[in-house]
Amino acid sequence: MDLKEQESLGGAADAHWYYRAKSAAMRRMLRGLPIDAVLDVGAGSGFFARQLLEYTPCAAAICVDPNYPAEWSETHGGKPILFQRHAQNFSGHLVLMMDVLEHVADDGALLRSYAASVPRGTHFLITVPAMPWMWSGHDVFLEHYRRYTISSLDRALAAGGLQRLEICYFFGLVLPLAAGVRLGRRLMPWRQETPVSDMRRQYWLVNFLLERICLAELPCLTLNRFAGLSVFALAKVG
Repeated sequence: MDLKEQESLGGAADAHWYYRAKSAAMRRMLRGLPIDAVLDVGAGSGFFARQLLEYTPCAAAICVDPNYPAEWSETHGGKPILFQRHAQNFSGHLVLMMDVLEHVADDGALLRSYAASVPRGTHFLITVPAMPWMWSGHDVFLEHYRRYTISSLDRALAAGGLQRLEICYFFGLVLPLAAGVRLGRRLMPWRQETPVSDMRRQYWLVNFLLERICLAELPCLTLNRFAGLSVFALAKVG
């Protein structure tokens, strides 16, 4: 979870529809895989690592983010989490990159560096923001280099030396709502303000309905090759 988005939500990610639905999709993509430990790259608050510790057999997590002011350790449900500025000594078999690649100029190089440092057969679960035509002040605020399509993320995986297993879009049902908001802003340039994150706390009923809409996609998650706010990919080191 991006530390800037964490600040925008005021620490309310655990209850926010977007993060709850994304966590459910993450676990769906990983269903059936043995998860002993996770290396969460660009982890920010560590939200997704904690979700794995809580809802899967995953026994330990290392969260890596160069923006941490210090390094520390804690536990979640009795399971250890290390927070580090740089990855060290990881021998588990799952690497998370949840909305990370869009923050670097050379996404293939980042993937190659991690693929070379983990055991053969390690799985990577990667998400990135989708639909380049959805570019907005939200992306500028979060310091993104790009938004992706399935094809462009597939090319990044290949450049990183990863074997793609699954790739799909998610948040397809709420894409029209988000597109209406962002495209509407383009039609009213006089109302443009300093770029900010689109993540906001929602009224509880709106939050509930948006989460339920997104969760309705889960049974067909890997079949969506058409459109969505995010691209999900499961890959492994060959």
